[in-house]
Amino acid sequence: MTLARLAALHGVATSYSPSPDRTVQASEAAVVAALAALDVDASTPGAVRDAVAARERALRERLLPPTVVLWTDTDTDAPPEGPARDGAKPTPPETPEALTSLPPGTRLTVETEDEGPLIDLGDFTGAAETPAPSTALPLGIHRLRATTPDGTTAEAHLVVAPHRAPAPPPRAYGFLVQLYSLLSRHSWGMGDLGDLAELASWSGRALGAGFVQVNPLHAAVPTPPGGAGDPSPYRPSSRRFPDPVHLRVEAVPEFAHLGGEARECAGECLERAAELRAAVLREGALIDRDAVWELKSAALELIRDVPLGPGRCAAYSDFLAEHGEALEDHATWYALAERYGPDWHAWPRPLQDPASPETARARNELMDRVDFHERLAWLTDEQLAAAQRAARDAGMPVGLIHDLAVGVHPDGADAWAQRRHFAADMSTGAPPDAFNAHGQDWGLPPWRPDRLAESGYAPFRALLRATLRHAGAVRVDHVMGLFRLWWVPTGRTPVDGTYVRYDAEAMLAVLVLEAHRAGALVIGEDLGTVEPGVREALRERGVLGTSVLWFERDWDGDGLPLPPERWRADCLATATTHDLPSTAARVTGAHVRLRHDLGLLTRPLAAERAEAAADVREWLALISRLGLLPGGAGREEDEVRAVHRFLLATPARMVGVWLPDTVGDRRPQNLPGTWDQYPNWRLPVADAAGRPVTLEDLVAAPRLHALLDVFEALRPHPPRTR
Repeated sequence: MTLARLAALHGVATSYSPSPDRTVQASEAAVVAALAALDVDASTPGAVRDAVAARERALRERLLPPTVVLWTDTDTDAPPEGPARDGAKPTPPETPEALTSLPPGTRLTVETEDEGPLIDLGDFTGAAETPAPSTALPLGIHRLRATTPDGTTAEAHLVVAPHRAPAPPPRAYGFLVQLYSLLSRHSWGMGDLGDLAELASWSGRALGAGFVQVNPLHAAVPTPPGGAGDPSPYRPSSRRFPDPVHLRVEAVPEFAHLGGEARECAGECLERAAELRAAVLREGALIDRDAVWELKSAALELIRDVPLGPGRCAAYSDFLAEHGEALEDHATWYALAERYGPDWHAWPRPLQDPASPETARARNELMDRVDFHERLAWLTDEQLAAAQRAARDAGMPVGLIHDLAVGVHPDGADAWAQRRHFAADMSTGAPPDAFNAHGQDWGLPPWRPDRLAESGYAPFRALLRATLRHAGAVRVDHVMGLFRLWWVPTGRTPVDGTYVRYDAEAMLAVLVLEAHRAGALVIGEDLGTVEPGVREALRERGVLGTSVLWFERDWDGDGLPLPPERWRADCLATATTHDLPSTAARVTGAHVRLRHDLGLLTRPLAAERAEAAADVREWLALISRLGLLPGGAGREEDEVRAVHRFLLATPARMVGVWLPDTVGDRRPQNLPGTWDQYPNWRLPVADAAGRPVTLEDLVAAPRLHALLDVFEALRPHPPRTR
């Protein structure tokens, strides 16, 4: 009755391998803490013995696990017209492993998720070689009931999913951009959804681009009065609803109907917005999300007093009905945060429970504020829909790719509304590895795998539906988290964590199902340390990977840059990401100088420069041998273009262009390992000299057009006149 046995029974690891030839033991304290977060007492040897016995007995006596997965052979290349058509001719697959141990003669019935009639699947022998139930089931989440000959019954959630996510177009290229960084002459100090629609429409029509990938647009934690907000889009308050800071205020229909004093106040907001925009674009100021939101929220308060027309009122009512309790909880948290502050742990204890009578009373008292935040969610949803329509109307085969952050802020709306699904006193992160000897703590509470399974993965399903609502694809940040996450006990360092495993088959089935329903692609961010078998499992289910040029080396062989023909096809290939140096910085070595100036280097500057230069030389040598750098190395712009020619020479189904690369920007949007030392998430797109570049400037930039001429072969129509 060892701790290791108990940990294995609950999916908690007792060791991990940072490299194939090395195994590190997790500390006993980390394992005990992870088990405690799953409500398993392992504090004493006696408690461990009792917990092992209880778990083994529960597993031995149960008929069904909480969730069962059934994969079908449904054609996923042709998405359904809607959820009601999910039953279109799936072919029954092999028997799920969970059903092979059922007693002979067990009768299975299924109740469809739309509360349709029970489907009687007949008697089941329980033999492993027996094929799955012959009755074709509709795609979706259902209730499976098993009844043994002696009358014992059990129920489980049944996920019926297509065998693969929708396939990408034959080949496409597109832009990657942090939306806040892309200002236009209409922006209020940061990029907005109007700018996104313009970028998508222009790049699709004029350049033949197939997609635009943006940073997470999730709702942020509001900044307390007098405080400084966290500008990171990867630590949101909620992943279920978008952030209204991205609204184009003038595009809200009711804005045009402001009159009298309200119109004068709105005019003052516009003047101050122009000052914010000018400060960023002409005076070197950083993007100030808090200042932008202060202005926009003031204007939106004015707009809210304009009565909705009958059609608009009906649309808003439909939105409220569609999102129901989830939206009400979301808006309630924001209303309560206005009164008590943005950390719900510091609220009066009864209000820390979203289902308490006191919270219900507070919601009624604050109904006016609750309605305001519900309306903000609706308006933002409308503009997201408009941006995706603009992309598809421009001929983009994919359109918008939304980024799904790996987690949420522990003090935010989702952690409050869904608190039972999150592990208490735990944070996600990463163990020590070759790139970070201290490991990482992301400050994001992890989902409890047991509670997810018990709910039929309801929170994950709802999250995916929200993300895919107006998207042609989703990028799943740290997609390895579908398999396991590194849990760090509160108050401990990342070194003191351990991995906790999730039911990857169920997580993937839900992901593929929701992608199929939305007709959307799935891209997994699988950079860094990936345990064996993960990439293969993702590929089997149609999830594309992410390949960044500088990391694609023959790590199992000579370590040299990987020739293009050896790259995987099922991926989004790029030269960089938001967490890495731009391509211009990479080829010039500017990123090394930046890290030196900030005191981030662990070795002498000369050594770091030499290693970075050698890395670039090896890549440019390969690129030159392939004839992709006709003028030879030495000129930055030519080298940047050559890098993108190389990406096109790979079989990658999708090729992404980091938008700042098109104008020679040398500054990363985020520099991992920094906080106050560097303006993470607050920089506008800029040229090689650091001068901010607007969307209008981009459209006319000769350097952009010279780079995009590389992609001429992927354009479905001739380029328009510049």
